[in-house]
Amino acid sequence: MQQYSHASSEPLPIAPLVTFRILFGGLMMVGAVRFMLSGWVERLYVEPRFFFKFYGFEWVAPLGQAGMYALYGLIALSAAMVMLGLFYRLAAVVFFLAFTYSELIDLTNYLNHYYLVCLLALLMTFLPAHRRFSLDVWRRPALAVTHVPAWVIHILMLQVGLVYFFAGFAKLNPDWLLRAMPLAVWLPAKAHWPLLGPLFEQSWAAYAFSWGGALYDLTIPFWLLWRPSRPFAYAAVLVFHLLTKLLFNIGLFPFIMIFNTLIFFPPAFHERWLGRIGYRAGEERVVYQFPKTGIRALRPALALYFVFQLLFPLRYLLYPGNVLWTEQGYRFAWRVMLLEKAGQATFFVHDPETGHKAEVDNSQYLTSYQEKQMAIQPDMILQYAHFLEGEYRRAYRLDSVKVTVDCFVALNGRASRRLIDPDADLTQLIDGFRHKSWILPYEGKGAGLSGLTTANDTQ
Repeated sequence: MQQYSHASSEPLPIAPLVTFRILFGGLMMVGAVRFMLSGWVERLYVEPRFFFKFYGFEWVAPLGQAGMYALYGLIALSAAMVMLGLFYRLAAVVFFLAFTYSELIDLTNYLNHYYLVCLLALLMTFLPAHRRFSLDVWRRPALAVTHVPAWVIHILMLQVGLVYFFAGFAKLNPDWLLRAMPLAVWLPAKAHWPLLGPLFEQSWAAYAFSWGGALYDLTIPFWLLWRPSRPFAYAAVLVFHLLTKLLFNIGLFPFIMIFNTLIFFPPAFHERWLGRIGYRAGEERVVYQFPKTGIRALRPALALYFVFQLLFPLRYLLYPGNVLWTEQGYRFAWRVMLLEKAGQATFFVHDPETGHKAEVDNSQYLTSYQEKQMAIQPDMILQYAHFLEGEYRRAYRLDSVKVTVDCFVALNGRASRRLIDPDADLTQLIDGFRHKSWILPYEGKGAGLSGLTTANDTQ
């Protein structure tokens, strides 16, 4: 760890930060353009009648078709400006706010790598990534520096390392290690592949992939930090993420991690590769100095930020039951590729005065993707029940209604079991961080169902 054994305040060449800025901004620009050209704006933000909300962010609303295209156009433009280092501070703030807003519109669309993008974008707003090889420096040469405090680069390494570590930590569970689930379900589906297809049909292959994946996630940051192992570790990064990209539908996540892990390479590596597109390290050493008032606030803020990043993924320990079943503390914890869930949720609306009960046709209110995700996630089930309460009270002018659900879920290849207390009036329950006692224990008796909708976290 030669270059990275320095004290956090000792300057390092800025080149790794420049590489990070260019690749991060470029990938986000391509992603936003791809999102619009693929028709996902309409599919995710225009077609739905109802949007599921993150707790505490119920006020975030879609902006209509024109507004959402404008928002994603702004995301693409600000990402391009980050990449080029043009009005960088403003562009970084705009990108962070616009991208985060788009992801808060509908809980249905939550993915781990979108959360990672939000976190990296937040960090980038405070970092001097535009102080070399940027249009800002071209406009104002006095901005140019050659070095930055080492901690500027180290915090990006730490953020990426935490993602890997917690992804590996989450895999240390019986389903992953002892049952090779859900890979034992997913890999045989790729048996038609040439060459590797027959391998995927072997039972031992799922175990090898499971144990190898856990070991990779837990250790790869350390192999990347150690100079002798770094080239081999990055080769493993390439193989691991490209293979998962081919095997599973996980969007841009493999490329995000392939690009992000370059931050572990020493400055000389970045200077050499950036030099191919015109980068010059500079002969006179100029070290970036954060404003004194700013650094006094920034350092404790970063300390609190990383304490949060260390503790928040562990909040599931505060809840009883299997986190894969209840999903209490599941999100924002880097639990990647751990679930194969199938669910069917049948809702009933009751009129307390007449005793009449009506079954709800979910397709009238939800897209097929929303219904698939809702049927396996208790907080989304609760949100939808409150939405139905309002809909039926308005449509039938009822003073009050009762909403119940008969919900069965199959987890990682097991027989389906009832997830929610079928007698609970969901309209009388509120969401929050407390334990949801209306989620039935996983140890309950199972019941088979056919025609289930399925969902997994590899999208």
